[in-house]
Amino acid sequence: MIKFGVAGNSASFFNEGYSTTIEAAEWCKNRNIDVFEYSFGRGVTLPDATAKKIGEAFNNAGVTLTVHAPYFINLANTSPEMIDKSIGYITSSIKKVLLFGGDRVVVHPASQGKLSREEATQLRCDNALKVAEALDEKGYTNVKVCYETMGKQGQMGTVDEIIKMCSLDDRFYPCIDFGHINAREQGILKCSENYNTIVQKMFDFLPKHKVFNTHIHFSKIQYGPKGELRHLTFEDTKYGPNFEPLAEILIKYDMAPYIICESDGTQAEDAIAMKNIYFSALNNK
Repeated sequence: MIKFGVAGNSASFFNEGYSTTIEAAEWCKNRNIDVFEYSFGRGVTLPDATAKKIGEAFNNAGVTLTVHAPYFINLANTSPEMIDKSIGYITSSIKKVLLFGGDRVVVHPASQGKLSREEATQLRCDNALKVAEALDEKGYTNVKVCYETMGKQGQMGTVDEIIKMCSLDDRFYPCIDFGHINAREQGILKCSENYNTIVQKMFDFLPKHKVFNTHIHFSKIQYGPKGELRHLTFEDTKYGPNFEPLAEILIKYDMAPYIICESDGTQAEDAIAMKNIYFSALNNK
């Protein structure tokens, strides 16, 4: 079943006097939000006992938890020591999401750095296989490591690159960030056919269940010549992308992704806007 959610807490959550993640469980439930993506962007430091309490609160509220792994993961780093750290960040994030009662971890794959694109691609894929080995060693079988398309041209994470990574292991799924794609490609997402091209490419190269159950990030993003600059809200009318054409494609293929809104401070309001757009289009089909 398709689910709509938020990346962290909105400004309205704090403006209403709330402050803790546990409080966000009931807050999301009351607003008909299906998923909450918890960020370990700056490190995995949450105690296990607290993770269990957070998981219980969201489970009781009927809201699914997902996790975003640390932002500084780089599977194209030339240092074996740094690769070991990156793999550790991924497995630590998986441990927490399992304590939450969830099964999805979003990962930024790599940066190109001073390497050629070909060198970085080979290194990234080699180290992704090491991630799979680490998952095996820890017995992490029923998890989804969702590699994310990235918004800056110096980052590894085009649609083609993410598809290639996700073909390496059954547990690797795409996280298609349409805001990132639009920013990286200078406003490429204009109509439903543009979205269809991306989804069809996934169907061409990945098992159908990975496409049907893909992870999606969505927000409007300001961009410059090198790609992403900053996240915006749905009030933006200049940069996009717009959700309506994507809703058409999701309905066309009967997909059931998790769609996480990453708007700048209005993620709860914009997630509900997407949910309303989707179900309105579905009912009018």
